[in-house]
Amino acid sequence: MQVLTTIAAFRAARAGVAGDLGLVPTMGFLHEGHLALVRQARADNRIVAATIFVNPTQFGRNEDFARYPRDLPRDLQLLEAAGPDLVFVPDADEMYPAGFATAIDVGPIAEPLEGAVRPGHFRGVATVVCKLFGITTPQRAYFGQKDAQQTLVIRRMIQDLNLPVKLVVCPTLREADGLAMSSRNVYLSAADRRAAPVIYRALQQAAAMYADGERSVAVLRAAMHTILAAEPLADLQYLSIADIETLHELELIDDRALVSLAVRFGTTRLIDNMLLESSSLAHGAKTTS
Repeated sequence: MQVLTTIAAFRAARAGVAGDLGLVPTMGFLHEGHLALVRQARADNRIVAATIFVNPTQFGRNEDFARYPRDLPRDLQLLEAAGPDLVFVPDADEMYPAGFATAIDVGPIAEPLEGAVRPGHFRGVATVVCKLFGITTPQRAYFGQKDAQQTLVIRRMIQDLNLPVKLVVCPTLREADGLAMSSRNVYLSAADRRAAPVIYRALQQAAAMYADGERSVAVLRAAMHTILAAEPLADLQYLSIADIETLHELELIDDRALVSLAVRFGTTRLIDNMLLESSSLAHGAKTTS
């Protein structure tokens, strides 16, 4: 495993190995969800690269950039076991040198949900991912379903810019009690950690009702609100039941929908989602584009 800190060094290392490359972009403080992406990339590609970069441009004012968890020695130890060939660990000056001025705006898909709560977030995401694609030249890039809107933003960017990258979206990995794995889970107090699985219980309720034939978004919303309201530590920021391609809010589910929500526990903000559809996607199958 080669650890590289400059664009020039990464490109030189990449030039020295032939074959398809699978890319796993991360912001570090890795957990099993990240490592599962690395293992999937390992299964699909001859070469695997992971990146660790806490991207400042996707954090807004008063967000948690300064305190975002970081532990590079731990991350590298975990990656050593998971098996990437190359690990790119640039600093902010390497990615955004003096005079850097370009940004990528993917349009309407970035505007609702996380885009509404965190203005400019997806501009930062799209810009850094596009840069990482240009630096690493992957054939495939691996992201988790937990960040569903992010995957839609990246898919739109790939399509609109004709980038030669296949997006591979892998299932959300969860703790035993259903909480989606996230680097931010470390922020949760003991009480908040006990409360946080209410998110998954609410999603499961919607999935169970959908499986039983319920298609009214109002009815599904009401059931989820009831579960969330029963947990006093849960502060709901948004609850969306939307078209899985456009994120337009639905009134009636014709065939499939994306249920997503953001909930704050104390100072910690968590997001999660679940696909509602009759195909295997609803059961967490890998998707590509």
